[in-house]
This record gives sequence, C-alpha cells and structure tokens, in this order.
Amino acid sequence: MTGNATTRFSNVALLSVASALPSRVTTSDDIEHRLSGALSRLKLKGGLLRRVAGVDERRNWAEGESADAATVHAGSRALADAGIDASQVGLLINTSVTRKHLEPSVAVRLHHELGLPSSAINFDVANACLGFVNGMSLAAGMIESGQIDYAIVVNGEDADDIQVNTIERLLGADIDRADFLSEFATLTLGSGSAAAVLGRADRHPDGHRILGGVTRAATQWHDLCVGSAEGMYTNAKALLKGGLELVVSAWKEAAPEWRWSDMDRYITHQVSSVHTSAIIKAAGLDPARVPTTFPRFGNVGPASIPITLAEEQAGLRRGDRVLLMGAGSGLNTAMMELAW
Repeated sequence: MTGNATTRFSNVALLSVASALPSRVTTSDDIEHRLSGALSRLKLKGGLLRRVAGVDERRNWAEGESADAATVHAGSRALADAGIDASQVGLLINTSVTRKHLEPSVAVRLHHELGLPSSAINFDVANACLGFVNGMSLAAGMIESGQIDYAIVVNGEDADDIQVNTIERLLGADIDRADFLSEFATLTLGSGSAAAVLGRADRHPDGHRILGGVTRAATQWHDLCVGSAEGMYTNAKALLKGGLELVVSAWKEAAPEWRWSDMDRYITHQVSSVHTSAIIKAAGLDPARVPTTFPRFGNVGPASIPITLAEEQAGLRRGDRVLLMGAGSGLNTAMMELAW
C-alpha cells in the first residue's frame, strides 16, 4: 500500500510553545567514562557519541525535578504566553513515551496539576517520536470542527532510568560489539518537557496558522527500533535506510500540493548528526534552515520538535513558513506546515 494521508486546516493557530529542561547536564564524555571498561574490551574508540551521533551532552532530571512537574511548568508557561486561562481549555493531549505506570493515563495528573476544568477532555497519545505532531493534528481537527476552542498538547520525557539500565547492562562480560551497537542509540537520549497551546485563528489573528500536512506509514519496519523502560534496541543501519525511504516518498508525493522545497525553517525530529545530514541531503534542504538541538539536548523523543521550535521561535518573523517534520519508530513519518 502506498500514499500519504493529507490534512488541511483553515481556522487553527498555534498560540504558543514552551519548554522546560532539566538542570543536570550529562556529557557524552561522562557516559563514555562510565563505559570505559566495555569500550576497551570491545576495542571501540573513545569519542563514539560525539563522532558518530554528534551528541555532546544531554539533560537529566536533578534531585527534586521530574518530567511531570516540568511538563506542568511548560504547560503553565504556554498558557500564560498564549493569554489563555486554564478554565478555557477544552482538551489536553499528553504525548509522552515516558510513563511510570500503565494506568491511569499520564494526562489525568497533568490535567489536575494544570487546573483544567472538568469539561476538558484529556488522554494520552503514543506514537514514538511523532507523538507531539500527531497530538497537534488531533487537537487542530477538534478545534476546526468546533468541538473545542482551545487545546494544550504536552510532553515530558525521562531518559534517566533507561540510560542507567543500559550502561549497567553494557558493562556485562557477555556483551559483544553487536550487542553494544544495538543499544548505542539509548545513550543519545535526553530528558525534557514541552507544551503548545492551540486555538481558533479567527479569534487570534496574530497566532501562527496551522495549515495542515501529511503522514505516511511503513509499518513493515515495526521491529527496527523497540524500546521499554529496561532498554531500547535498534537496527541503526536498517532504521536509517527505511526512515529515509519513507520520508522521501512522503516528501515527493506531497511536493505538487505543498511546495515545501523552500521553507524558511525546517524543525526536524532531533536524532543525530547522521540522521540530520541524511535528511538534508535526501530532501535537498538548505542546512542553514535546519536548526539542531541534539548536540546539547540529545534525542528527547517526541519533545524534540517542540523544544527545537521553542528554541528557534525568537528568530522567526511574521510570515515565515515553518515545517515540522520527522520519522518515528514503527515506522511513521509526519510533516506539518505552519505560517508564522
């Protein structure tokens, strides 16, 4: 089966986007120091995370910090920046991969902590690293249909436990090079939170219009990157190849209708220097228009796109065309255009 799923919106605007980052910085040198025994035994050169992934450091929650608390903080800031009171929100979608328990949803605690009204629908959406963009699209559809006036989409990721578990496992005497490399991507993960507020464009003419976009699935590759709280296992070479094929096929089919070849900014999911360079080359993008945050924050899962947009927003001007784009394990890809 081939083809894109396409969505267009005529009366939805992004009113604000905010992030909240951990205070503790963990450098790649620190992680490799903890793994020095394994690296030496497996004859892997130092500087692997910087050299291969381009990740210099990432954030981890310090004592007294948590992903949930930071997500509430980001959500409160986003509401304040949008000038929207919590009582006006009709929908909260949490898009986190991280969750401490299977039920209830992560959204219920965030709904309570943000002080949203009992009328505000709330639930989790999980789709690996595309969750935030999918959440925005769902919220936009409900606003467009008139079901709600305002929505808040949130995400909070905690990579601490999975990194600790992975480092401990990789130090085992039974780990070989193939085992190490299959878990290498876990070492690039970082923690962080983000939130975005959406509303009706006719009520907020200064908002950033959400025009719509496309999604495309290649779920035959569902087993290339599989993760849990214990670890994440990736066939990096096949994942990169399959992901690029998926993104390029979606890009080419969308081209006649969307004309994305000359956007002012491309806010991509932040994985590594290898992935970013490959997407730039495959789609023929101007590298100067593709900001990167993975060198400082690592891969923050679904929070990567909103965190990068929040970092970049001060440099955007009225009328700039912005494309949110990425691929998530599974495989799925999504591209969403904003008129800033």
